[in-house]
Amino acid sequence: MKCCHELISSPYPNIASCQATPTVELGGAVEVGVSKQPMEAKLSEASKRAAPSAIQQLSHLAQRVGAVNLAEGFPDFPAPAHVKAAAAAAIAADLNQYRHVQGICDVLAATMKRDHGLDVDPLTDFAICCGQSEAFAAAAFAVIDPGDEVLLFDPAYETYQTCIELARGIPVYVPLDPPSWTLDADKFLKSFASRTKAVVLNSPHNPTGKVFSMEELLIISQACQQMDCFAITDEVYEYITYDENKHISLASLPGMQERTIITSSLSKTYSVTGWRIGWACAAASIAAAIRNIHVKLTDSAPAPFQEAALIALTSTPDYYESLKKDYAERRDLILQLLKNYGFHISFKPQGSVFVFAELPKSWQISDIDFVTNLINNAGVAAVPGRGFFHIDVDDQSYHHRYVRFAFCKSDETLKAAAQKMMKPVKSNGKVSHETESFCVSEK
Repeated sequence: MKCCHELISSPYPNIASCQATPTVELGGAVEVGVSKQPMEAKLSEASKRAAPSAIQQLSHLAQRVGAVNLAEGFPDFPAPAHVKAAAAAAIAADLNQYRHVQGICDVLAATMKRDHGLDVDPLTDFAICCGQSEAFAAAAFAVIDPGDEVLLFDPAYETYQTCIELARGIPVYVPLDPPSWTLDADKFLKSFASRTKAVVLNSPHNPTGKVFSMEELLIISQACQQMDCFAITDEVYEYITYDENKHISLASLPGMQERTIITSSLSKTYSVTGWRIGWACAAASIAAAIRNIHVKLTDSAPAPFQEAALIALTSTPDYYESLKKDYAERRDLILQLLKNYGFHISFKPQGSVFVFAELPKSWQISDIDFVTNLINNAGVAAVPGRGFFHIDVDDQSYHHRYVRFAFCKSDETLKAAAQKMMKPVKSNGKVSHETESFCVSEK
């Protein structure tokens, strides 16, 4: 029999086959045969709370079974040609090492002034990060101390809570009222406490497609100032709004710029979710704290894609007009698809790339069963709505009655989804939505 040290020195050690009982020395004492916990039990509490992403799991499932993916919010159509060319040119020019492209900050500062009337210093007020997700995480680490409370509007995108909890903060959810997801000022104001450190605002909103109104923004801004807390905004859908709705940055309201951290990214506007270029914009001292954390986390955002970002951010106005027009057409297409399928759309998305559709009350089925059936029987993937809700309310039955569909997809993908979803309708003359027909067979 080999000894343990011989097994460890082997290129492929089979440690489990070693029968010798190790001798463990602890503080001078010798203990033989000390029982050990599985290493899994030694993981941090934060890691145990960080559950797998249901959205990514559904997206991977769609890929495995060949389903049309309306679950994950990534575009499946090409990024703009001039932006891709800029990235390819940067790689060819060997701009592949750690890098900070100051020009991005210069362009963003000019954009903030043009779109929101904000005066920001491009040299001090930005942190270029690996996507909005890292910008938000770094912002959370920069402002949250253990035990601090952070207000979020429910339903909410899944990433925020994890970042807050990793910073040892406490998420506190404020429910938006369906079907239009309006902000109840009384509920919001009663959610503040002495430990409230920040309010998180995502507008245009994922998953509902809501754009917060000026009246709602004023309620939020006045509360933040009265309670002397930060606001952290997620504005990744800032250029994707519909009809007469317009994105207004919370930082542009009186008294808010000094306490607001804006996070956004290249991902949605330029269809490059995999490039991971985002930013945080805040007052100089706050931005410096975020930059310092970003450097310790990832050092720098991808160099060639920073160069491409500079080209993307200087796109002509007609690009943004075309973006809104194309997305409005996609939104209307998927709304018609869902209506044909039997949904009653009570809230038409005002922005973002999602429809948060309520299952009709006559359909005796939950969101999970509906999505399961949709993947298995129709070959189309969506996201059960319950994963976006976090709190108990007087009537929480609606938490299980919503399904999110992403429409940031090509016309071909949306038409394919329509054809697949309408097959049951054409074969039966109607869509059956009884629970029994939607449940997966246990055989």
